[in-house]
Amino acid sequence: MNSKPMWQPSDRQITDANMTAFQGYVNENYNLQLNSFDELYAWSISEIGLFWEAVARFSKVIFSVQPDTVVEQPDKMENCLWFSGARMNFAENLLRFRDDRIAILGTDERGRRVEITYADLYVEVAKLSRSFREHGITAGDTIAGYLPNIPETVIAMLAASSIGAIWSSTSPDFGVQGVVDRFGQINPRIIIASDGYSYGGKSIDTLPVIRELTTTISSIEVVVIVPFLSNNPNINELDNVIGWEEFLAVDDDINIEFEQLPFDHPLYIMYSSGTTGLPKSIVHGAGGTLLQHLKELALHTDLHREDKIFYFTTCGWMMWNWLVSSLSVGATVVLYDGSPTYPKMDRLFDLIESEKITVFGTSAKFISALQNSGMKPIKSHDLSPLRAILSTGSPLTPELFDYSYEHIKADLCLSSISGGTDIVSCFALGNPMGSVWRGELQTRGLGMAVEVFDPDGNSVMGQKGELVCTKPFPSMPIYFWNDSNGEKYHNAYFNRFDNVWYHGDFAEVTEHDGMIIHGRSDAVLNPGGVRIGTAEIYRIVESDEDVVESICIGQTIGDDVRVVLFVVLTQGLSLDDDIRLRLKRDIREKATPRHVPAVILQVTDIPRTINGKITEIAVREIVHGEKVLNIDALANPQALEQFKDLAELKIE
Repeated sequence: MNSKPMWQPSDRQITDANMTAFQGYVNENYNLQLNSFDELYAWSISEIGLFWEAVARFSKVIFSVQPDTVVEQPDKMENCLWFSGARMNFAENLLRFRDDRIAILGTDERGRRVEITYADLYVEVAKLSRSFREHGITAGDTIAGYLPNIPETVIAMLAASSIGAIWSSTSPDFGVQGVVDRFGQINPRIIIASDGYSYGGKSIDTLPVIRELTTTISSIEVVVIVPFLSNNPNINELDNVIGWEEFLAVDDDINIEFEQLPFDHPLYIMYSSGTTGLPKSIVHGAGGTLLQHLKELALHTDLHREDKIFYFTTCGWMMWNWLVSSLSVGATVVLYDGSPTYPKMDRLFDLIESEKITVFGTSAKFISALQNSGMKPIKSHDLSPLRAILSTGSPLTPELFDYSYEHIKADLCLSSISGGTDIVSCFALGNPMGSVWRGELQTRGLGMAVEVFDPDGNSVMGQKGELVCTKPFPSMPIYFWNDSNGEKYHNAYFNRFDNVWYHGDFAEVTEHDGMIIHGRSDAVLNPGGVRIGTAEIYRIVESDEDVVESICIGQTIGDDVRVVLFVVLTQGLSLDDDIRLRLKRDIREKATPRHVPAVILQVTDIPRTINGKITEIAVREIVHGEKVLNIDALANPQALEQFKDLAELKIE
């Protein structure tokens, strides 16, 4: 066990932290004497109504009508109601600043760069909002975005939510079926799309996909095209198309009519990965999303107006929605579109250095790729303004903590965070008042009664089990689209433990009151009845200098399961007995004999979702001769071919 933390905030950092100011606010306004973060957390989950009321007041959430009550039926998670009677608008809260500070800094791999001030952002949103109204869009209508991570995407989302329309987006690397599987469920009246995108130095024309969408999804009335590729010749082949500038052709001197709506009015429709069937259409409410993001950004990330926050994401991943909410605290949101390693591996660190970014968000996979490439940004780049790195998407291994502090920057808050599309936020994340311990997420989120349950539903500490939340929170989905009786919603989260949110992560609460995520529960291996998280194997295997990445599944043999490991090796290497024996030895010594794979095989690629997450389920289905139900949810479905009919996995 680690004897000391890898990083601790200075006294000055603690004094200046928003979290410290919030604790003082709570003490003063609720007649309390909370003297530490631990005491603040305990209060936040014991008095959830008072806590979320305090978040709203401290953050100065704009309500046109104040709520009658903060929380109703808090003992019934599925039927809990938040801020009943309140009226508000999500976009109004994100556009509260209207000055000359930079709101959005948009960049891409082609070197384009644009700055939009808060004042100009308001004007652009006003123009698009009016255009939506002129085309008959009203509260409750759906608007879809098929767009790169560019400023126009943010403007479109804000304009939609200013009216009370529901925004849903995917990135343009989704193919036709992947987009139809999502937008085809929600009947959008308007689709806003770019005519293409670029990745890795290549330009990709998306108009053929858009043409298919307009003929397949009958609800689409208008297609607004954002020009991305110069002089795209296919633009004239589309019907009912309006150019972005033409669609915005209204006077500049206008104000936004922010539609005042209930706290739980639908804001976003987001989608599960869809690797086991049609993606679930998850509907998130405006008020709950805003409150949760304000808490996570202002308090847990310690975001201030002076900050520049950058998260490498597409607008098809929930981290885009999370990032854009940074506008609510007046920070500068940095957008980047394209490959993170084009034209060279340190592209993002060039951006961090040149733009003086203070908060950088990425994935554990990207940090692992940096490590494997031998990059040492601490020597090659001036990262002095950078004060925090956030990592999500998969567990950040202890070795990647080591790499980050040794080769990126020694003095920063490295926050491994974990949550999901289901809650459009986090269960566990950073704490600017707390220490960073090797391999651990710093803390459970304020107001989130997160526990780890054993199979019998008992809360455990220092043991692996199911990540659950035992009390309601405002960013729970308000419903699933096309789920009138709530059956899909109930089965997704409440079918495992009575009146307790079951998230599907295999996790552990540590002695420091932090968390370790051991992987997804549906990917947990069960050899001989012992539950093993795949992340435990990945961290060991991928620390081997010959292994680029890996994927692990359980193969059913009779009434037992054996562990099968697939590895991608450094270019030019072939898997031999020496590598196999070394990997097995390392796994046995660093984990347990139960973790040792029965079979290790070499592959050239590993299947991933569009959002970059490896998908053990798809590989497991292929190995067992089952059909992968939604190939279109994968970014590289061709990778599955090499897992079919492997002689080494035949069961006699």
